[in-house]
Amino acid sequence: MLSATVTVPSGGADLAGDLEIPAGVRAMVLFAHGSGSSRHSPRNRAVAAALRAAGFGTLLLDLLTAEEEREDAGTGEHRFDIGLLSRRLAHAIDWLEQRPDTADLPVGLFGASTGAAAALVAATERPGRVSAVVSRGGRPDLAGDALALVGSPVLLVVGGDDGTVLALNRRAAERLPGEHRVHVVPGATHLFPEPGALEEVARLAAAWFGEHL
Repeated sequence: MLSATVTVPSGGADLAGDLEIPAGVRAMVLFAHGSGSSRHSPRNRAVAAALRAAGFGTLLLDLLTAEEEREDAGTGEHRFDIGLLSRRLAHAIDWLEQRPDTADLPVGLFGASTGAAAALVAATERPGRVSAVVSRGGRPDLAGDALALVGSPVLLVVGGDDGTVLALNRRAAERLPGEHRVHVVPGATHLFPEPGALEEVARLAAAWFGEHL
């Protein structure tokens, strides 16, 4: 198994990431974190570990630099810039394609919160490379007009007690032209802290990626 801290170039930014490739890897999953989160998110790291156990490689990437995070502390200017985040995800997809050990592997995107919108937009920017998208408690509505262009199969996982986000996901799903599904985790709230909730997210993601990657 390969486990390494990597740097992914994107325009003038160098993005820090954690790359892990298990033996017998079947595909790669690139994580797009939500606003105020990072590659150290315990929730996404838990999902990533479950995906690796199912045979997927993972790349957990900071979509903002340390300087941008500091600038964002008071304004949130960068973390809600879906255009910026999606471009950086697209560059990370290109980076995976340029590595000999990942070049031939299918790619899936896992997005949380605003990262879900960035993942959906990136899927439209690299339609030949992104084979599936999973959103956890995401804001797909923030992808705007790009929703109608998403060709990849999309799974939207939302907590049953996350009422506002659930309504936004259902409305966004109506705009997706391809295969998609909204899965509601009963009793779960936005961050899925309830017993067994995050494990269900991981199981659903592994099954979706297993079917489509």
